[in-house]
Amino acid sequence: MPELADKKPFGGESALTAGCLLFLVLVADVAAGLLVGIVLAVRGLGRMDAGSGQAATTVQPPDWAPALGFGSLALAVGVTAVVLLRIGHRAIGAVQLTVCAFLAVHTLWSWPDP
Repeated sequence: MPELADKKPFGGESALTAGCLLFLVLVADVAAGLLVGIVLAVRGLGRMDAGSGQAATTVQPPDWAPALGFGSLALAVGVTAVVLLRIGHRAIGAVQLTVCAFLAVHTLWSWPDP
């Protein structure tokens, strides 16, 4: 079994593989983000329709769906980033960590007031 030190550094072939992996991971992140966005938009429309027939004095409970949706998306992106960093794709892992940080900030921004 060859030693890890005997392996040559990443060449052109692994750069192509890393680029394809980065593209696939980012496409998956965008698809998951769109899914969360669509679910939250449909949920928001449902809350608007339900609130139109109520009196103005009733207070709706806080909506935790945005915080939970963006939080779970941030968690999935963060786990993907850690896995990518562990297998040696530092650039892709750094991009994923940046996306995770933006999602975490957005999650905290969408936290409902009690």
